Amino acid sequence: MNVLFEEDGAFRAGGVLADNVTSLQIELPSGKRSKVKAANVLLRFATPAPGDLLERAEADAEGIDVDFLWEVCGEAEFGFEELAAEYHGAKPDPVQAAAVLLRLHSAPIHFHRKGRGRFRKAPPEILQAALAGLEKKRQQAAAIERMVAELTAGRLPAEFAPILPQLIYKPDRNRPETKALEAACGETGKSAARLLFDCGALPSTHDYHLGRFLFEFFPEGKGGTGFPAYEPPRAIGAQRLTSSPLPREGGRGDGSPHGDAEDIDLPLAEVAAFSVDDAHTTEIDDAFSVTDKPEGGWQIGIHIAAPGVGFGPDSDLGRITRERLSTVYMPGRKITMLPEDVVEHFTLAAGQTVPAISLYLDVASDLRLLGHATRLERVPIVANLRHHDIEPVFNADTLAQGLGDFPWRDELKLLWEFAQVLEAGRGKPSDNGNRKDYNFIVDWNADSGIAVEPGKGRVSIDERARGSPLDTLVAELMIMANATWGAMLRDAGIPALYRVQTAGKVRMSTVAAAHEGLGVECYAWSSSPLRRYCDLLNQWQLIALLQGEAPPFPPKSADLLAAMRDFELTYAAYAEFQRGMERYWCLRWLLQQGATTAQARVLRETLLRLDEIPLVARVPSVPELARGAHVLLGIEGIDLLEAELRLRYIELAPELAAELASNDGSDGDFADDGDGELTA
Repeated sequence: MNVLFEEDGAFRAGGVLADNVTSLQIELPSGKRSKVKAANVLLRFATPAPGDLLERAEADAEGIDVDFLWEVCGEAEFGFEELAAEYHGAKPDPVQAAAVLLRLHSAPIHFHRKGRGRFRKAPPEILQAALAGLEKKRQQAAAIERMVAELTAGRLPAEFAPILPQLIYKPDRNRPETKALEAACGETGKSAARLLFDCGALPSTHDYHLGRFLFEFFPEGKGGTGFPAYEPPRAIGAQRLTSSPLPREGGRGDGSPHGDAEDIDLPLAEVAAFSVDDAHTTEIDDAFSVTDKPEGGWQIGIHIAAPGVGFGPDSDLGRITRERLSTVYMPGRKITMLPEDVVEHFTLAAGQTVPAISLYLDVASDLRLLGHATRLERVPIVANLRHHDIEPVFNADTLAQGLGDFPWRDELKLLWEFAQVLEAGRGKPSDNGNRKDYNFIVDWNADSGIAVEPGKGRVSIDERARGSPLDTLVAELMIMANATWGAMLRDAGIPALYRVQTAGKVRMSTVAAAHEGLGVECYAWSSSPLRRYCDLLNQWQLIALLQGEAPPFPPKSADLLAAMRDFELTYAAYAEFQRGMERYWCLRWLLQQGATTAQARVLRETLLRLDEIPLVARVPSVPELARGAHVLLGIEGIDLLEAELRLRYIELAPELAAELASNDGSDGDFADDGDGELTA
């Protein structure tokens, strides 16, 4: 006697060695013996042999039409032998019965299992839905197969175009496009980004890195980098915004800080103010003035652009700045916090008379600070001095040797001397003088000169030592303004956003506390309101204090705490993105130069920084060397898409090999000042 039984979801046949009523001892065709419960036995038969039964039944099952079976069976539950008898018109033999069983079991969409060997036909509506789903899966599988073939052949499937950003930066693994991309990556051994780049989905490696940032922070669904329509800021004195978007329909016409839509007239300052910035600065937040006092000494003015008088936190522009929180900087371009025409309206550009908050310092002829006063006023800007014009004639050497004749010489010299007094008073140097700044300038009209990145965009990287007299001058006056206004808000009981440093850690706080790195009692960022929401918020608070009004953010304001948290996180993310893009452009610079070797200094262990550009990389092949050791490296590969640089240690830099023996392991070139505010 032989039996057909079900075990672990599969059908098996074997000969009966012993029948113990509730269980059977079975010998399978392979010779293996197994104990089977009697309840699991579906069919008992004498012939054919167990091995032949399943082989012949499987062949016969292929010829049975599942749809026909579904049509002929009744609505009630049935056993497979019953349906086999009806299908064949007579008592089925073991092979015929087993064939029907196998066919029923293979069609779970048509027949629902109700027990061992028992089934029930699926209701018509459920069957149709299941068949539709099955067809959809079949079509999807075919589409995935086609897309994989296209990708591996270097062609971008048409389905990819509408969802490229999501597919590249945040793929949904349930989508067939993502499944196809993953399968193609598996076949080609390429990363998703590399495969899509090779298929022409990415215009350039630069767009790939920029696109990742924009996808997260400036998604198209929220308008991207463009600005929504907004109410223009209110006019200040005779100055009006001459070009602005139309107001939103239904807008309340309120661009003022405190709900007053009328224009405001501020007093005109009797000064001639000038700014000091690099050549590419357009959001000019700060300017200075020097006025001789009849009795001797000077009135030194620190003038900060005041967009806060033109719109408030509840205005359209206020909401825009709250969402953006900061201008985003990167080599070759930037994404401003404020619309361009609003920036132009409030920036301290030469030839304009603009609203500003001015801190006037009463300075004696011996450079002692006698007192200070803060005013909200309109300030005439007469010059925008640029570093590349001024530094060649105003630097440490020319100051030591005697300054020549150039515009604003006397004012700059006085501000420099006063800045030294302020620095000494803080007991903290503005900068150790050993660090370097680098200016990245991208000419988008020039050819890249790179085979792997053809097209426009050639970068130059200019080195500029920090701690120059101009840097110290600007830094000290900004520290003075931020510390003074922070203390004013603290003493008035008006909350603000402070930069606090204790135990070496810098953080934001709504409570005034010391900034140990700067040597001041409190420090509230207030000097960059065109570029940072933190500064703009503090400006709104300061304007309320100066005008004797309730501050927009009262004590214990939940909005203030939320703004602090969001600003700190977003500002750090923007800075990280800027560092990443600077790394990318450093790699492009190396490719432009056709460099095969580079000199670098050891930061620690295998971490090195290149000499000519601000690029840090790990070089596993570097032997154990002292910090600051100068080495020659071979450039083995640069991947712009992954922003990776492969370097190989060659030797100690020949001109400094002898110097290594006397190296004491210290190198001020790698010091950290703890807070970027020390630079202008």
